[in-house]
Amino acid sequence: MDQMEMRAVYAQTLMEIAEKDERIVLLEADLMKASGTAVFRDKFPERTFNVGVAEGNMVGIAAGLSAGGKIPFADTFGCFASRRTYDQFFISANYARRNVKLTGTDPGVSAAYNGGTHMPFEDVGIMRNIPGLVIFEPCDPVSLKALTIKSAYHQGCTYMRLFRKSAMGIYPGNETFELGKGKVLRDGSDVTLIAAGVIPVNEALKAGEILAGKGISAVVIDMHTVKPIDKELVLRYAKKTGAMLTFENHQIMNGLGSAVAEVLAENCPVLMKRVGVNDEFGEVGTQEYLQRRFGLTAGNLVANAIELLEKKK
Repeated sequence: MDQMEMRAVYAQTLMEIAEKDERIVLLEADLMKASGTAVFRDKFPERTFNVGVAEGNMVGIAAGLSAGGKIPFADTFGCFASRRTYDQFFISANYARRNVKLTGTDPGVSAAYNGGTHMPFEDVGIMRNIPGLVIFEPCDPVSLKALTIKSAYHQGCTYMRLFRKSAMGIYPGNETFELGKGKVLRDGSDVTLIAAGVIPVNEALKAGEILAGKGISAVVIDMHTVKPIDKELVLRYAKKTGAMLTFENHQIMNGLGSAVAEVLAENCPVLMKRVGVNDEFGEVGTQEYLQRRFGLTAGNLVANAIELLEKKK
């Protein structure tokens, strides 16, 4: 399928929802150009609030708007959405049982030239500690649109990791999604690859093809919702393949890999390996370079799968 710019899909989806529902409002921390939402402001100026470079205040205002019956979407870079807004998001939004939809853009190495200070390898880990919060990361334009709509009408707070740049279509336009329910993109019998987000899912699909060429049958799962994790799907394929790898554009600690490991350890211990960033800070570079630098490639996933299968033997 053709590539589409993810931030454009996000903005268009918000406008489509807002056309039908006057409760939808948008808050920005002076990054409308980066997040692609200036078109929303132009169409709904009375429902758009640019708070300036004051991310915590943005979330506090969003919580207030939610208390008044609105459905606020609040956007900023993922590093700020997690680290800078955490107290306000925890207390004013989640603890207060509000309905704030927080979006963190440029997850992991997609921050590229913005460098280590702006490269969120830890945002999912930070957010997983918030009781009841839904955390998700779409992997293509179709899943982004569908999950954004699901988020809007989920009663409670959500956190989305949004890849801003263009992404290849993976799903057909009529695909349906549910928060908390993963998708099997490729079935198999030898090893299970569980990924979340644009880069990991695309690289996992490439890895599945490479492994098939080596006579290895790999399952590829798009675990778009990290919290709540799809426990039933994890256990089904743990029992089927007996070997699981998680793959994430994030620290391997307290992210997707940890969520899957928790399910396996308590219910069905099998061989497992977490593939992702291993306790490091980000750095400046092209996305291609950074993927190689931190092992976020199909080749690295294939090598880890083969190593795990040797242990399985």
